[in-house]
Amino acid sequence: MAAIVREHGTGDVLMMAWMDDEALHRTLTTGRATYWSRSRQEYWVKGETSGHHQYVKAVSLDCDGDAVLVTVEQVGAACHTGNHTCFFDELPVTAPKTELPATATKTGLPVTAPTAETGTQA
Repeated sequence: MAAIVREHGTGDVLMMAWMDDEALHRTLTTGRATYWSRSRQEYWVKGETSGHHQYVKAVSLDCDGDAVLVTVEQVGAACHTGNHTCFFDELPVTAPKTELPATATKTGLPVTAPTAETGTQA
C-alpha cells in the first residue's frame, strides 16, 4: 500500500513509499518508519544508512484501507536527494482558474441562510 509521510508540527508532505503488512507491523511496533522496497525486494528503515530518521507519531488508514498516512518527527532530509521533502519540483498548472460556487464550503455542504419564517437555518 502507499504510505504518505508528513512531518509532525509543520504538516509538510515529505515523501511517499510503499508498505506491506509486515512493514506496517514493524512501523507500529518499533516507532521507526519501515518501508518495503519494491526494486530491492527488502525492508528498509528510514535513516538506517543515511542517518535521516523518521520517528513515528501517528499512523492513519485511509477510508478504503489501501493507503496510510504516517506522521513523523523527521531528522535531517526526508528525500534521498538531500531535500527536506521529495515534493520540491512543482509543475506548472495551465488550466484556467475556476471559482468555487457560492454554495461551496470547506465541508462541501451547501451554505444556507436563515429563513424569514423561523430565523433558523434552512
